[in-house]
Amino acid sequence: SHSRDEPDRLRTPLPSYFMDRSTVAVFGASRAEPGSAPYEEGRRLGRLLAEAGFDVATGGYAGLMEAVCRGAREAGGRAIGYTAPAVFPERESANPYLHVEVAADSIGERVRRLIDETDASIALSGSIGTFTELMAAWNVAFVAQFSGISPKPVVAVGPLWRSLIADLIDKLDTPDHYVDCVDTIEDAVILLQKRLAD
Repeated sequence: SHSRDEPDRLRTPLPSYFMDRSTVAVFGASRAEPGSAPYEEGRRLGRLLAEAGFDVATGGYAGLMEAVCRGAREAGGRAIGYTAPAVFPERESANPYLHVEVAADSIGERVRRLIDETDASIALSGSIGTFTELMAAWNVAFVAQFSGISPKPVVAVGPLWRSLIADLIDKLDTPDHYVDCVDTIEDAVILLQKRLAD
């Protein structure tokens, strides 16, 4: 039993009760305000993921991270926040919709755990932090082939990522099948339901 105001704060692996269903990491802007179109879209994504039977994981703070956790929680789902208190001392606390807060010592550890401890990733609108998370998830999916394991699904939502990823695939001469670009959050959820059911 976790109170809404005080999630468990961990520096260790997630508790076993989070291992009973797939968890989807969602990357997105920290500056989306409640009531704004991007925030409400994130909230809707959290709800859709929870209704599809997924737990959600985010960077744990405000904006789209909060929106996704809020939507999941409102739909009866569970939310994990991967925070970095030493990196963001001005952020007083994680968002209030988390069940568990995983506190990392650095941005690198935060991003690594957010990707390693989840089953798939979705990138919403954002800036350099969201871009970094998306690139890291893409790289993890790409290098999976060298270990003979299946790559985790990586989904990018919206025209910015579609354009940027197409440009990177072209300029870096890299395979185009490690990131799925979709137009809507509904498309993202449907795609993950298919990919994670395999």
